Amino acid sequence: MQILAGTYKGRKIRSSSSLAIRPCSSRVKKSIFDTLAARIDFDGASVLDLFAGFGSLGFEALSRGAGSVFFVDQHVDALKAMKATALQLGVQESVKIVNADVLAFLRRSTGHFDLLFCDPPYSWPDYDQLIEMIFGGALLSDGGMLLIEHSTYFDFRLSLHYSFHKDYGMTRVTFFSNNL
Repeated sequence: MQILAGTYKGRKIRSSSSLAIRPCSSRVKKSIFDTLAARIDFDGASVLDLFAGFGSLGFEALSRGAGSVFFVDQHVDALKAMKATALQLGVQESVKIVNADVLAFLRRSTGHFDLLFCDPPYSWPDYDQLIEMIFGGALLSDGGMLLIEHSTYFDFRLSLHYSFHKDYGMTRVTFFSNNL
């Protein structure tokens, strides 16, 4: 895995051999950021990366100009890899790595973010609760975007904040916006 564009283009993102962590594929990540580039300004943006894994999406946003990234995950291998990548890139001051269960984090978080990545396990039991907690907790700033990577089995077109989705084989990325 590597960063695709921006200040840290070509730099490696640390990972591990853990099978418990499913990183976003390069093809999907490129498409996500091509789509976002036309919709948001990364310059100084605050980003929240839930179920961050190795932090591929958050570090990509940072490379493209985001001001800060909060990474939330509870896998030890993921946390170690993200800390190593932050150190290697010299961005420790711009990132916060949180060892927490995502739902517990959402219950207590009072932050405001411009962009929120969410990549739960495909077997996640309650996406609706996750979406409700994110929008109900006012985590997204006005005009902010939430992206959820999930199986194509799920369809969120009836969700209040749904904008659009893109499919990549069996993977779907759904875009939500806080424009209401």
